[in-house]
Amino acid sequence: MKVEQISIFLENKPGALAEVTRILGDSGINIRALSLADTKDFGILRLIVNDNDRARQVLGQKGFTVRKTEVVAVEVPDRPGGLADILKSLADAGVNVEYLYAFVQQSGTNAIIIFRFDETDQVLDDVIFMVSIKLRINIAAAQVWFR
Repeated sequence: MKVEQISIFLENKPGALAEVTRILGDSGINIRALSLADTKDFGILRLIVNDNDRARQVLGQKGFTVRKTEVVAVEVPDRPGGLADILKSLADAGVNVEYLYAFVQQSGTNAIIIFRFDETDQVLDDVIFMVSIKLRINIAAAQVWFR
């Protein structure tokens, strides 16, 4: 399923991440998933939250640069090789994964993997459905995580 993610450009300094999470928490915005990629001086915080528009608004008002991106959430079995199976199927279909991050709520059940693809709509239309059938994964089940 397609999910909206926000990306926040952060200075790599003590307290920057804490400030973003405090602003969101004080605004009643719940973080559902996150990923942080950094360099020596800067980082990109990628978040899936319960209210993207409000998050963009409050962070923008505090001077943060915030961008909206569409990503794909896929629920896969939480077992050894689960990620490798889906990545092989995507590679076989010629799909490039720009980045991904994942989380598991309970060990031994299912994991949710967040993918960013070069061509998100094309991948959803042409590939993910076929991969989900081949690997018996549920692309719609991820919806409950992001309501």
